[in-house]
Amino acid sequence: MANVFSFFADGMEEVEAITPVDLLRRAGNPVTTVSIMGQTQIRGAHDILIEADVLFEKADFSDGDLFILPGGGEGTQNLGQCEPLMKLLKKKYDEGKRVAAICAAPMLLARLGLLDGRKATIYPGMEAQLGAAEWQDVPAVTDGMITTGHGPGAAVEFALELIRVVNGEAASEGMRKQVVFQH
Repeated sequence: MANVFSFFADGMEEVEAITPVDLLRRAGNPVTTVSIMGQTQIRGAHDILIEADVLFEKADFSDGDLFILPGGGEGTQNLGQCEPLMKLLKKKYDEGKRVAAICAAPMLLARLGLLDGRKATIYPGMEAQLGAAEWQDVPAVTDGMITTGHGPGAAVEFALELIRVVNGEAASEGMRKQVVFQH
C-alpha cells in the first residue's frame, strides 16, 4: 500500500486526474487530491467541476510515497507554474519516492531533469518535450521510480501500472479484471 498525492489544477484532463485516483483507491491505497489553485474546486479541461480534498498550502506531504501529475495543456501549464509543487516533486524524487505524470505533464518531470536517460512516454507530438529521455510509444512505462503515461486514452493503463508498482503485479491484474479492462 502506498500513500498517494495527486495534484489538480484548472484545465487538467479530467479522465487522467480521476481514473488513477479511483483505481488506486479501489486497490486500497489512500489517495489525497491536492488543489494548487488556492481553492478546492477545480474546473477541468472539459468544464467538469471536481472538488479536491485539500489545498496545497494545507497539505502534509511528509508520508507520501507516490506523487501524480495529470495532464491537459492548461492543467500542465498551471502545474508547471506552481514553484512549490515543482520543488516538492524534485525533493521527494531525491528522497527515493515515486513520481508519475501523464499526457503533457511528463514534460514537467523532464524540466526538472528527472527523465534524463530514462524511458518515458508523453502525449503524441510532444516527444521533444521529454528532453534527454528515451521516448516509448506505449500507454504507460515505468523506469526506476518514475511512471509516465501517453494521454487520456491511456488513463486506465497508467493507473494499472501505478497499481503494479505500488501494490504488485497480482493487484494490478486483479484490478484489470475487476474493472473489466481489456487490452
